[in-house]
Amino acid sequence: MTTPFDELQVPAKKPRRFAGLRASFLTGLVVIAPVGLTLWLMWSVVGWVDGFVLPLIPHGYKPEEYIGINLRGVGVVIFLIFTVIVGWIAKGLIGRSLIHFAESLVNRMPVVRSIYSGVKQIAETVFAQSESSFEKACLIQYPRKDIWAVGFISIEAKGEINQKAQTGSNLVSVFVPTTPNPTSGFLLFFPREDVIELDMSIEDAAKLVISAGLVYPGQTKNGESGAKSKAS
Repeated sequence: MTTPFDELQVPAKKPRRFAGLRASFLTGLVVIAPVGLTLWLMWSVVGWVDGFVLPLIPHGYKPEEYIGINLRGVGVVIFLIFTVIVGWIAKGLIGRSLIHFAESLVNRMPVVRSIYSGVKQIAETVFAQSESSFEKACLIQYPRKDIWAVGFISIEAKGEINQKAQTGSNLVSVFVPTTPNPTSGFLLFFPREDVIELDMSIEDAAKLVISAGLVYPGQTKNGESGAKSKAS
């Protein structure tokens, strides 16, 4: 039996026609954007190196004179070969003597000396072939007590810093990164007993910092722990 009110019922909303299409487009964009941006950056860097190196090569020795076409990336190959040769020479006795003589000349120039020393220090820091890295991820109370932050333990403090600090134990160097850019942060020194070492790896701790706390080690897609609890 029907009543007059049955005809006044609002019909159920139909699913939007383009909802699935929009979701697929966003998913594809998430997949394509990182790959496309990476390829574009690599292509741009290769072109920049080619534009810097190729004009320095005499016209008769340029690769396109023999190949017939201008291949992108030839300048990068020439730069790599040239850098390897320079590094090989610099390792030898003659190369070290030449570098020492050249640096002694540069140190006599007031302005050039400051620029050279700064660029050299940056280059040695960035391209140093050392295996030194952060030891472990840790948890510290920063910027005040009862507020916790994720940090990375580097090494124990040495020299004047450890001697003049008024603490009862040795200090530990801890790098506290910022979110979402972990390459910037703060270098802090904590007593060893105030640093809590974490079991998570350096990579997992970095993901936690970059994601602003949204991605935890072992976290599943639904935000639960990776270890599934068994039904009793």
